[in-house]
Amino acid sequence: MTQKYLNDLTHVILGAAIEVHKELGPGLLESIYERCLGHLLIEEGILVSSQQRVPLIFRGLKLDCDLRFDLLVDNLIIVEVKAVERLMPIHEAQLLTYLNLLSKPKGVLINFNCTNIFKEGQKTMVNELYASLPSGY
Repeated sequence: MTQKYLNDLTHVILGAAIEVHKELGPGLLESIYERCLGHLLIEEGILVSSQQRVPLIFRGLKLDCDLRFDLLVDNLIIVEVKAVERLMPIHEAQLLTYLNLLSKPKGVLINFNCTNIFKEGQKTMVNELYASLPSGY
């Protein structure tokens, strides 16, 4: 895995999100956008997991809580799907926490309740533990 691969995969994810948004528009439930985005990525031949539990261990105590990520793309990038008026710092905090708990290098926060996903409806985040990945070719 290289930084270039992660960036290319992020580009594919955002392109698929834009395609879903163009076709459906804003105003639907997060779960609908999540399923459509996952479907498009699978059509592209990309491995996608959805709604899997996020394990939480606190000082050796395994907590049975119902934390779930929206999508995990190619077992590398966590995608959190929102359909809110605007992205808030709590959404970013949630994604960063999932990145840390699952030890994943990158996450993408996508808000489908906007006019333009690329300009205002997405935020890419990097897990600092993976910030020094090789750049690739």
